[in-house]
Amino acid sequence: MILTGPQIAREVEQGRIRIDPFDPARCTTNSYDLALGSLVGVYLDEVLDPRHEPEVEYREIPSTGYRLERGDFVLGHTVERFGSDALVPIVHAKSGFARRGTFAHCTADLIDLGFYGRSTLQLYATLPTLLYPGMPVAQVSFWQTFGEIDQLYDGKYQGADGPVPSRSHLDAWAVAARG
Repeated sequence: MILTGPQIAREVEQGRIRIDPFDPARCTTNSYDLALGSLVGVYLDEVLDPRHEPEVEYREIPSTGYRLERGDFVLGHTVERFGSDALVPIVHAKSGFARRGTFAHCTADLIDLGFYGRSTLQLYATLPTLLYPGMPVAQVSFWQTFGEIDQLYDGKYQGADGPVPSRSHLDAWAVAARG
């Protein structure tokens, strides 16, 4: 079951959802609008090997805009820190952003129960487009769980505070494969 915008606002008031900063006007029909943060992360490796930490360059998004060319992929982040121990957040692109040929969250849209931080956005341009800090690019919906919650997320992305690159090199299979 998906929460409506008014119910999201009530859950924030009751502390079951955390969104910081929170603006009730950004609650929509059944989601909360998220803004793009001020940094993008650009992978520098020619080939990304999941067994090794990727090299990333972080760039400030100027007020005049950051241009993405067709086929560019960068990591962005939300201005808002958010999460819940009781409701499952799912991040989606805003329709107006997607209709300009830009993906705001290519994959990995499901946020684990117990995660709290800024969400890393996987931004991919199918057409040349400009990014601006603070522009609405995504939305988060919250879903009711069914069944007992036996543990909350406390993994390698907990507390993210900007665009966070892949940390797959920390996974047990990658460590074992490196020997």
